[in-house]
Amino acid sequence: MQKCAAFFKSPRFAMLMVALVATGVAIAQTSDINVTAGTGALESVAQGIAKYVPFITKLCYAIAGVVAIVGAISVYVAMNNEEQDVKKKIMMVIGACIFFIAAAQALPLFFGMTNNTEINLSTSYVPLEQVINTLPLAA
Repeated sequence: MQKCAAFFKSPRFAMLMVALVATGVAIAQTSDINVTAGTGALESVAQGIAKYVPFITKLCYAIAGVVAIVGAISVYVAMNNEEQDVKKKIMMVIGACIFFIAAAQALPLFFGMTNNTEINLSTSYVPLEQVINTLPLAA
């Protein structure tokens, strides 16, 4: 009897219950789905995000510039004080600048933008209804 009581209080039992409830919710939500309203909403959100991508790209370039200036000053002070980890500071500043520049270059591509002004949906866009119709859903 004590073993049963200990099992119901254990973290294993709690995880089992969470898994069972999550599975039940997932099965309940796949029975009959109308996705036309959701598709339109997602497309409007994608267009709204596309308006901000050029500004975020320029912000990443500005942050990279500030990091470079502050890092150069920090390295200069470290070199004048004859600190031992100057190479480490230089590499960290260069790595941070490369990261921000790469992020600024990759951000438009992540959202499917070709020239930072519009989303290119023609190359990889598949309508959501077509994807859902191909899934084997329980009737």
